[in-house]
Amino acid sequence: MRVAERWPRWAGVVAVALWIVSVLSSSGAPGENASEAEYLAYIQESADRIILGGSVFMLGCVAFLCFAVVLRERLAAAEGGSRMLSNLAFLGAAVVGAFMMLTPGPEIAAAITAEEQEVSTSAAAAMRMLPEAFLVAAALSAILLMLGSGLVALRTRVFPKAWAWFSLLLVPLLVIPQIGWAALLLGLPVWVLVTTVFLVRRPGTEPMTAVGEP
Repeated sequence: MRVAERWPRWAGVVAVALWIVSVLSSSGAPGENASEAEYLAYIQESADRIILGGSVFMLGCVAFLCFAVVLRERLAAAEGGSRMLSNLAFLGAAVVGAFMMLTPGPEIAAAITAEEQEVSTSAAAAMRMLPEAFLVAAALSAILLMLGSGLVALRTRVFPKAWAWFSLLLVPLLVIPQIGWAALLLGLPVWVLVTTVFLVRRPGTEPMTAVGEP
């Protein structure tokens, strides 16, 4: 297999690594109970770090989209036929990647603005809340990813059945807005890493017969 075809299979690991680096670089950010003034002071004092950390997170989302392409090809090869479930999973992954890429955007915008001009506490507070909306939207979109990939895995040998059930069990958690974002932030990186292992260990792209078929 050519290098250009081999390395994209590791895009999931790259995505998670960049996400972790971004989270570690943002340590010291004020908690949810911090006042608007405290949050504004943090933006003004840590503008460069916010911009760098947010950019790294966005690069992780780009790597995740590459992972989504590899995943779709593997699922489609296993599913055959109309490939409806594979396309559903890819659509969900693409939308998840897009919404997650938007997540650090408001804070980056606040940091850039703070370097050039004064930012009001109310504006900073509004930019602080927007990422949560993006995460909720990403969590709901991840339902398509988990449903599509989980159902294909149940019908074929593309992934172990235990992993297919894990994917499907994430769906009810992602549906609930109050905890869906947490299921996304904690569950998605684990899911991406383990799925990447299966993609690397099972490199074949030939169509797989459904379980129970000769």
